[in-house]
Amino acid sequence: MKVLVCIALLFASLLARADQLPVATELEQLKQQVIQLNRELFLLEEELLFPPQTQLAVFVSADAGQFFQLDSVQLLLNDTPVESHLYTAQQWDAIKRGAIQPLYKGNIKAGEHHLTAVFVGKGPDNRDYRRAVSHTFTKAEDAVLLELQINDRSSDYQPDFVVKPWSND
Repeated sequence: MKVLVCIALLFASLLARADQLPVATELEQLKQQVIQLNRELFLLEEELLFPPQTQLAVFVSADAGQFFQLDSVQLLLNDTPVESHLYTAQQWDAIKRGAIQPLYKGNIKAGEHHLTAVFVGKGPDNRDYRRAVSHTFTKAEDAVLLELQINDRSSDYQPDFVVKPWSND
């Protein structure tokens, strides 16, 4: 549908200003208009699909990743699986270098909710590791943004898993 709207606008603009500008300049202007229109349509679509009143977004990050090699994450919302992700070596390397990966974006009703994230990977000494972290939160009128952090705990050479709420302030 976006493509049809863009093509229609392109065609209408070509007919309206056929003799005013050289074709190359006009095409460049139309191209910029289509890009801007496409961006606006994307933002409107995001707003319609995930309004702030019902939005929940979950992200994954790591500080250094020396004590843990992430293989997968499973996300449960109110004891119902909503997302799972298997990580490639490239993805995990990017997260260790500071990337924040969007894991889940969805809609939830207002009220109290329980989020559980199950991390599977390799811990110290290349041992299999499976650890869960839970977080209870209350959904109000604003979007809820949560970060699942994998931190190195150097005091005992173990990974530490934390849920950090992001503030809208």
